[in-house]
Amino acid sequence: MTASQFPIGAGHIMVFARAIGDFNPVYHDVDQARESEVHGIIAPPTFVQASAQYDPDYPLRPQPGVPWFGSGRTPTGKPPNPEPATTTQGSGSERSGGTGLHAEQHYEYLRPVRPGEVLTLTLRPGRTWEKQGRRGGLLYFRETVIEYRGEDGELAVIARSVGVRTEQTVKD
Repeated sequence: MTASQFPIGAGHIMVFARAIGDFNPVYHDVDQARESEVHGIIAPPTFVQASAQYDPDYPLRPQPGVPWFGSGRTPTGKPPNPEPATTTQGSGSERSGGTGLHAEQHYEYLRPVRPGEVLTLTLRPGRTWEKQGRRGGLLYFRETVIEYRGEDGELAVIARSVGVRTEQTVKD
């Protein structure tokens, strides 16, 4: 992630909440939110993930005229990379041909995220580990941690993402 600033807008919060199907008035109704226990508009729990849209290099964001990995069973417009990835993780290194997946996502909110603030992002590597898979190969896990801080430097949210790569290519 190369984005380092994430401006929080009330409209962005409202649209995000609608997109995830959460119509709680604390995400869009100023009067009801002010009278609630949170005393104003706040962002939904997974909202900080939207900070990826401020990263010009975010691989899952479509770019005009650029092939996009997309989603679903096959890539849309981008051929598979023929070069195997080799990255050291944990106590071993990945073998060629592995398949990478998003395994887990955790959010720890230390305070509400509110419209009008600008959060600063700090990305750091987390833990790495290996585990024996059910189909005979090793699984390599890598945690990435993003800290979101307010303009006063106060930590607001910690997001932990865990990716897993298989030792061998998964066959259909």
